Order: sequence, then C-alpha cells, then structure tokens
Amino acid sequence: MAGDPVKGGLAKTGLARRGLRLATYNVEWFNALFDDHGRPLADPQPAQRYGLTRDRQLAALRTVFAALDADGIMVIEAPDTGSRRSTTRALEQFAAGAGLRARRAIIGYPSETEQEIAFLFDPDHLAARHDPQGAPAPRHGAGDAPRFDTAFRYDLDADGVGEVIRFSKPPLELAVTHAGGALRLIGVHAKSKAPHGAQNGAELTRIAIDNRRKQLAQCLWLRQRVMAHLGAGDSLIVMGDLNDGPGLDDYEKLFGHSGVEIVLGHDGPADLRLHDPHAMMALTQRLGVAPSTARFFIAPQDRWFDALLDFIMVSPDLCARAPRWRIWHPHDDPAIAANPTLQAALLDASDHFPVTLDLAPVETGARVPI
Repeated sequence: MAGDPVKGGLAKTGLARRGLRLATYNVEWFNALFDDHGRPLADPQPAQRYGLTRDRQLAALRTVFAALDADGIMVIEAPDTGSRRSTTRALEQFAAGAGLRARRAIIGYPSETEQEIAFLFDPDHLAARHDPQGAPAPRHGAGDAPRFDTAFRYDLDADGVGEVIRFSKPPLELAVTHAGGALRLIGVHAKSKAPHGAQNGAELTRIAIDNRRKQLAQCLWLRQRVMAHLGAGDSLIVMGDLNDGPGLDDYEKLFGHSGVEIVLGHDGPADLRLHDPHAMMALTQRLGVAPSTARFFIAPQDRWFDALLDFIMVSPDLCARAPRWRIWHPHDDPAIAANPTLQAALLDASDHFPVTLDLAPVETGARVPI
C-alpha cells in the first residue's frame, strides 16, 4: 500500500527545494455552471446559487481559484460525470479559461449524485493517479475496510444486526508524486446529517439520528483505511467535507464522538493520529471563538450560521514539514478582509470557503507538535 517512488522528470527538475500547496474546496452548484460539453455557462442567466447569475459566480470562482495558486485542489461537489457529462472536461475547460496552472483533472468512482469528488492539479509539479484500496465487498457488505465504491457493514443501532452502508460519493483515493516524495490523498464528502424530507418534529428527530449514524459509519470506514495507510508508513492526507465537526449538533452526545474525532483517531496513540489544527481548536474550545469553513443562511431565524465542516488532516510524518493551514474566510482572515475583490469573490463563489495546506521543502521542514 506504500506510495510510489518519484518517477520520471519530476525527480530531475530540482523542485525538491520547492514547497507544496494543497487545497480543499466545496463549490456549491458547480455542476450547474457548465453545459453538457463542459463549457462554462458565462451568461447573465440566474445561477442555482441564490441571488447570483452564472457569469457572476464563474467570475468569482476564477478569482478564488487563481488566488489559491495551489499545486493541487480537491474539488468537492465538482461537476457531474455521466452518459453526457464529464467532470474532467468541465474542470479542465474552467482551468484553461481562468489561466490556472492547476489545469489537469482526475476523478475516481463516479457518484450516484450530480456532485463528484475531483482533483485539479498542476502536472508540471505533481503526478496523480486514481489508486483505490481495499477489496470489493459483496452485496451484503464487509466490515474490514472494503473498497469505497462497494459496501461497509456495521451495527449502527447496537441491535446485533449489521446495516449496509454505502457512500453516495465514494472517496477519491490518489497516489501522488512530486519532487519531494510520494503522498497518499483521500478526498472525502461524507453524508450530510440534515434531516431532509422531515414532515414533523418526530420525523425530523428520527431522520437526523439515522443520518448521524450513517455519517459516523462512513467515518469509521474511512478510519479503517487511515489505519491501514499509517500502518504501511504512508504519508497520508485526508481532505474534504466531513459534514461534521466537534460539538456541531446535539446528537453527538448520543453517540459519544463526532465523525471528525473518529477519522483523526483523537483518542489513539500519537503515531496513529492525524492532525488538523482547526479540528483541535474545535475539540478543545467548547466555548468561545472557533474556526469555520462554511456559512449558511437559516431562513426561519433570519441569520447566518457558521460551521467547521472542511478539513485537511495529515499523518504524523508530515508534521515535520512545517505545515501551515489556512481557512480562506472572507471575514476572519485579516489579509482577505483587506482585499475587497477577493472577499467579495469568496462570498459569491460558494457557501464553503477553501482550506489550504502549505508543506515546506523536505530539507527545511520543522516539526509541528501534535
């Protein structure tokens, strides 16, 4: 399971002295901004994103992606792949129009929805391939880290009978090489816990608890894969939208842990824990200021709600490469707040904000305490 060695020209470019920037970004209604040929719909027609036109949202996204200037971006809710549509075609045409150096796109298993998980990367600095792990599970599921496009079996309600869990959006597993070495990336979009379809209070509670169980089961499945990679000595990064955060809802008390804590291995030994400083802030600061990566309008309360949903979790060895995390929040980041153009673009582009991780060159890394 260990990552591939650096191959070809990447190892000969002298870029081992160059750092690495990775990002995760959930783009709301990205799919609705392209036609079936993957061409951006840069017109004044209304966007699916409330209150915007398609050309305005696309312009905002071009500004944000250009400002990120990342070597690789895990795009959550990327455009659809199906019989007529192609995620990679849409993203690569978007990148070309925006003049991005991250201009090559790759996906894994297509989802059951119109949202995919994709990786947009700079082929001059990275090589990436879809490299799924685990054995395919039978229809009734398997309990030992099966392949993400099959089924996981887990007893969600402690009744002695295992339920079959599937990802509607199978995590994207990548083997990535760059001049500084090899990485394993897992892009994830875990199940939403929102009680969609509830008709009354009792249904709302029932659906919310059922969705929370499924979200936690997906995180347990993901944690099994994390443990296998850490056991193999892989440099691992788990990135994306977990639709969860410590203390985010009342049902966490019912189950004891958040999904984020499970994926991190928060209660485990240091060498088997992943690290994300924003998750740790939320875990240790139950009261007071907490980071957020998403902003939603709650109509019944007529107010905005901030949430920490998006993470970049790294394996212990990567903490020796002076990692620096940044949430590109239009109000909380002083540099962005001082840049009205970028601030407005972030608010127009999506209801989530990007998160970036900068890794120093291998020879200059300094360990971050975990």
